[in-house]
Amino acid sequence: MRKIILTILTLFYIGTVYAAGVDIKSIGVPYVQNYTKAMYQSGNQNWAVTRDEHGIMYFGNDEGLLSFDGKYWQLNHMPNGLIVRSVAADGKGKIYSGGFGDFGYWENNDKGFLKYHSLANLVSKKYQPINEEIWKIYVDGDRVLFQSFGTIYIYSKGAVNVIKANKPPFLFLFKAGKRFFVEQVASGLFELKNNKLEYIEGTNVLPSRVLSILPFGTNKYLIGTAKDGLFIFDGKQIKPWLSQANEFLKSYQLNNGALITGKYFAYGTILNGIVIIDTAGNVVQHINKSSGLQNNTVLSLFTDSEQNLWAGLDNGIDRIEVNSPLYFYFDKTGRFGTVYSSIIFNNKIYLGTNQGLFYSDWLPGAGNQLLQPFDFKLIPGSQGQVWELSLQDGRLLCSHNDGTFQVNGSSITKITTLSGGWTIKKINPSQLMQGTYTGLVIFSKNAAGDWVFDHKITGFGEPSRYVEQDNKGQIWVSHAYKGIYKITLSADLKRVVSQKYYDKSSGLPNSYNVGVFNLDNRVVFSSDSGFCVYDDITDRFYKYQQLNVKLGTFASSNKIIGAIGKKYWFINHGRVALADLSVPGKLTIDSNKFSMLNGQMVQNYENINLINNLMYLISVDDGFVMLNDADASQQSQMKLPGALIRKVENITDKVTVISENSNMFNEIEIPYTQNNIRITYTLPYYQQAKIKFQYYLDGYSRQWSDWTQQSQKEFTNLDQGTYHFKVRAKTNDQNISEITTLTFIILPPWYASKIALVFYGLLLILSYYLVRYYYRIKLKRHQKRLQIKMQKEKEEFLKQEAITNEQHIISIRNEQLQADLAGKSRELANSAMNLVYKNELLQKISEEILHLKDNSGKKLADDQLRRIQKVIDEGMNDERDWNIFERSFNEAHENFFKKLKSDHPDLVPNDLKLCAYLRMNMSSKEMASLLNISLRGVEIRRYRLRKKLNLEHDKNLVEFLIEL
Repeated sequence: MRKIILTILTLFYIGTVYAAGVDIKSIGVPYVQNYTKAMYQSGNQNWAVTRDEHGIMYFGNDEGLLSFDGKYWQLNHMPNGLIVRSVAADGKGKIYSGGFGDFGYWENNDKGFLKYHSLANLVSKKYQPINEEIWKIYVDGDRVLFQSFGTIYIYSKGAVNVIKANKPPFLFLFKAGKRFFVEQVASGLFELKNNKLEYIEGTNVLPSRVLSILPFGTNKYLIGTAKDGLFIFDGKQIKPWLSQANEFLKSYQLNNGALITGKYFAYGTILNGIVIIDTAGNVVQHINKSSGLQNNTVLSLFTDSEQNLWAGLDNGIDRIEVNSPLYFYFDKTGRFGTVYSSIIFNNKIYLGTNQGLFYSDWLPGAGNQLLQPFDFKLIPGSQGQVWELSLQDGRLLCSHNDGTFQVNGSSITKITTLSGGWTIKKINPSQLMQGTYTGLVIFSKNAAGDWVFDHKITGFGEPSRYVEQDNKGQIWVSHAYKGIYKITLSADLKRVVSQKYYDKSSGLPNSYNVGVFNLDNRVVFSSDSGFCVYDDITDRFYKYQQLNVKLGTFASSNKIIGAIGKKYWFINHGRVALADLSVPGKLTIDSNKFSMLNGQMVQNYENINLINNLMYLISVDDGFVMLNDADASQQSQMKLPGALIRKVENITDKVTVISENSNMFNEIEIPYTQNNIRITYTLPYYQQAKIKFQYYLDGYSRQWSDWTQQSQKEFTNLDQGTYHFKVRAKTNDQNISEITTLTFIILPPWYASKIALVFYGLLLILSYYLVRYYYRIKLKRHQKRLQIKMQKEKEEFLKQEAITNEQHIISIRNEQLQADLAGKSRELANSAMNLVYKNELLQKISEEILHLKDNSGKKLADDQLRRIQKVIDEGMNDERDWNIFERSFNEAHENFFKKLKSDHPDLVPNDLKLCAYLRMNMSSKEMASLLNISLRGVEIRRYRLRKKLNLEHDKNLVEFLIEL
C-alpha cells in the first residue's frame, strides 16, 4: 500500500510539474553550455543576442559583433572599435547593430565577408546620435527601429525618420507581439503607432524602470520592472502580479526577459542569474552560478527556434537547454563527495557516496513557496563508503563498507556487521542474496516485513562483485578482479555443494574484469572483448555474437542495468546507451541522446534507478541527473537545419581565405593557382548531440564519403572545371539534414584562358604564314643545294674516276714491284743457298783433306794441308760473297740494315749477318755453315743478339726481325 501511495504521489507531482508537451522541470537544472571568453576570444560583456535565417548566432560584445555557427567563432569590429550594444537580424541577410554614436547593418560582400554599412549618415546633422548609445533594435517588416535614450530612429526604404521624446529621456523600447512600447521616464508608457508615440493612460503608476514587456495571454502583457517586480497590463489597467517570483525579482533586480514556448517567462537578473516562471507565477527553474551559469549578471536573453535560452552575461555566454530531457543537480561545494548510488524513496532522495548516505526532501517546493535547492544531510552513523542502495519489497537497504543497513527516513538500522556489501539480488520471494568482500550472505524477511540477516553461506569466501541466479538455480558470482564462479547451494542455502572457477582457459576472452548480468532472463558475461554466454554441454564460454554485432561499440560494455520494460542500459567504461529489446529478434540502441552523461559516472559503479515508467534517476560523480524518457523521444524527432558552408580557403602555399559564408553564393570562381582548397562546414545545431557530416564533390568524387565528425575537407590539385560540393549533417546517428550545395569553378590556368586561346589562334595563323614563307625559302635553298650537290657529285665522280685510274696504275706498278721483289727474293734465296752449298762443300773438302794419303799411304805433310786449308778458309770467309748477299738482301728488304743499325748502333757485322739469316728464317745448321761456326756458336750468337736487342723473354727473335 505504501508503494502504491508513493507511486500515485510521484505521478501526481510529475504530472503537475511536467504539463503537456515539452515542459520545463522543477528538479535540478537544465543542461547549461558555457561559452567562456577563452573560447570565443573576445570581450567579457555580451549586451544583445540574435539569430539569422541560417541559424548563426550573433552577439553584441564589448569588442564588436561576435558570431557563432555551432563550431566556429568570429569577431567583426565596428568602426573605431565601438562596443556593440544591440543587434537584430532581419532574416534577409542583414544584421543590424548599434553602438555609441552610430548604427547600421552588416552584410556579406561578394566574397562572403561581413562588411559594415553605417546608416547614421542618413540622419540630419541635427538628430544624429553623436553622443548617444543605441540600446535596442527591432526589425518590423520592411522597417527597422533603433532606440537610444533620447531618440527612436526608424529606417525604411532608404530613409531614416526621427522620433524624439517629448520629455526625455526614453528608457527602453520593447516589442510585445506586434506592438511597440517605450517608457518615457517619469511619464509612463507610450505606444509607437504610425511613426508616432501615443501615451497609454494609467501607466504612470509604474513605480520604477520598465526593463521587460512580454505577451501574457490574449491582449495582456507582463511588465517587468527593475526593483518592483512584475505587473500585468490588460490594455486598460496595470496591476501588480502577486506571484511566487515577485519577491525574488525585487530582491535580485530584474534586468531583462524572454518568452519560452509561449507559456514560460525567463528573467535575467543583475544579482542572481536567471529564473523561469510559468503562467501561474510559479518559479519552475532558478539557474545561477552555483548551478551552472558563468556569471550571475545577465545582460541579455534570447530564445531561439529550438527553445534554447541564450544568456549574454557580464562575463561570457551561456546556452540553457530548457527542453532537454536531462536535468542536473551538482554539488558544487563538494559537500557529499562522489556519488555511487542514488534512489528516491518515501518522498526523499538518497545519495550513497564515498562519504556516507545523504538525504533530502524529494518535493523541493509547495504552495506559494519559492523554489528551493535541495538540502542534503548526512544520516548519522552512515559515514564511510556506500556501494549500493537497493529497494526490496518496500524496504530500502544500504550496502556499506561497514555492513548492511535498513534505511528508515532520516535514520538507519544495521542488519549485519559483515563488512563490504556490494550488491543485493532477490533469489526467492522471501530471501535476498548479497555479494560481499568475503563471500555470500542471505537475508530473510521477518514477520514485520523487514529484512534481517539470516546466515553467511559456508564453503565460499571470495570477493563477490556481481551475483546472478540462472534459470537452473545456479549462482554465478563475478570475482572482484579475476574470473567467474559457478556455485550450487544446498536446499537450505547455507552451504556450497559444488563450485567451479572459470577463467580464460574456459573460453572467456579475458580472466580479468569479467561481469555477470541478467539480460532478458538470460545470464550473460561481460568482458572488454564482448559479451559471452555459457554452454552447459561443453562447460565452456562462447562469444555471444548475435548480441555483440547488434551492440556495435557497446559490445565491450562493463555493466548492464535494467530499464523500462525490455529496455536495458549498457555502460561502456563511461559511455551510456539505452538498448530496446522489446521487438523479438531486433535490437535498437541509442547512445547519442545521452552523450552529455559520458564520463560523468563513477566507472564500474554506475547507477541508473527507475523512478516510474517515465523517469530515471542517474548517479553522476558529484550529483544526480533526472531523465524523462518521453522527452528524449520527442527531442530526437526535431527537424534539423541545413548544414552551412562557412569558408573556402586556399592552402597551396599558405592558408588564405577565398570566401566566407560561402553557402550564400550561387557559385565561386577560384583561380587555378589556388586549386588546393579547404572547405569548412558546420551545422547550426546547438543542443547536445553527436554531429557527423557526409560530403560529396560532384566532378571529383565517385560516391558520398563516410560519416565523420570532421567539419572540413581538403581537395588538392583540382583540374579546371565546375564542381558542386554537397554536404549534409546527421545528429545522434538518426536525424539527417537536407543537402547543402556549393558550386565553385576552378578557372583555367593563364595559358588556357580565353585571351590565351585567342592569342594561340592568332599565333597559329601567323605560324602558318611564317612556315609557308619559310618553306618556300627552304625549297629554293634546297633546289640550289641540289644543283650545287649535282655539280659536286659530277666533279667528285670525275675525281674518283681519276683516282681509280691512278690507283689501277699504282696497283699494276705494285704488282710489278711485287713480282720484282719476289724474283729478287728468289735470287737472294738461291744466292744464300749457293753460299751454303759452297761452304758445305768447302767444309767437306776440308774434312776429306785430313784423310788424304800419298802414294805410299802416308798422310799429307802438315804444311801442305795448311796451304790447302788456308785456301779453303779464304773461300769460306770471302767477303765478296757476303757483299753480294748483302746487296741482294737490301734490294729485297729495303732499309732493313739501316733501321736495325739506327735502333741498335752497338751491333757488329757478324750480328747484322745473323739478323739477315734469321729474317730469311734459315735453320741453325745453314747459319752455322754461312758463318763458318758450330751449331753451339750459332746458339751463343743468338743469345747475345737477344741481349743487344733488349728482347723480352717471351718474344720470338725471328718474329721480331720479320716484323722490323
